[in-house]
Amino acid sequence: MKEIRTDLTPQEKQKSYAKYFYEPIAEPNPNLIEILKKGPMDPAKALMPEDINKLLDPGYHEVETGYCILPNGAGYVAVNNKFPGVTVDMINWWFAWHALEDMRYMLWFRKGHFGIEISEEDRRIILDPNTPMVKKFQGRTHYVVEDTGGGVEDIQISFLSPEELGFDMDRFKPPAVGTVIAANGVSQPRAGGPKAPAIMLHFVREIPGGVEFRSRFWMGYHIIDKRPVKLIPDGISIPIQAPMGLAFHNVEEYSNLAVILPRLYKEMEGKIS
Repeated sequence: MKEIRTDLTPQEKQKSYAKYFYEPIAEPNPNLIEILKKGPMDPAKALMPEDINKLLDPGYHEVETGYCILPNGAGYVAVNNKFPGVTVDMINWWFAWHALEDMRYMLWFRKGHFGIEISEEDRRIILDPNTPMVKKFQGRTHYVVEDTGGGVEDIQISFLSPEELGFDMDRFKPPAVGTVIAANGVSQPRAGGPKAPAIMLHFVREIPGGVEFRSRFWMGYHIIDKRPVKLIPDGISIPIQAPMGLAFHNVEEYSNLAVILPRLYKEMEGKIS
């Protein structure tokens, strides 16, 4: 079992980007935190995973930030995080670059990110200069040690392409969408308990002055053969604390990344090594 790391090694501290780990964590977006503090949203206003192509429509959904338990017992999270001064290229680069080293994942959000691993095959693909940037995360699997709001978990994040998610690829282009970061996740609490499946979807769109993440999570689901499948048994309901904790965590980690990423990308010159 991978250790829970809360500080950098002497060797890591020598790296130029170690400074980001030690910076004060950015204040979570107060507008989003205020919305979440009001309690669960109306489940009738959730986006069901069968309807992800609605994200390609212009404008916004009635609820872009909230959490709830769906009528079928699955958990749901929506968050709209803004990234001023960030580009789609920066986002694609980040999800390739940070998988290569514990400290890169840790500096993203040191309060809840404790380590990351990938296979040697995935490392080779990521480091290959001929691999297109999006394929440096799509099709790759990250094994992370993370606290998403309910205690430390070991999480397997198997990233998917837009095609695998079931997006209409004829419509999948700017300005409707810039990139999508999505995966089937399986989390195992360190404290014990059953493994928990989830679909993670970050739908990234350009906005004036930056990009926005229209994030959606369906806890209890996976994408299988381009379709969402509920994996939790009928009659079982995920505790509301799970989507609530994830929603707050999402705001925290992405508020911090939004502050770090423009400077880090410039310093690394957008290169993968």
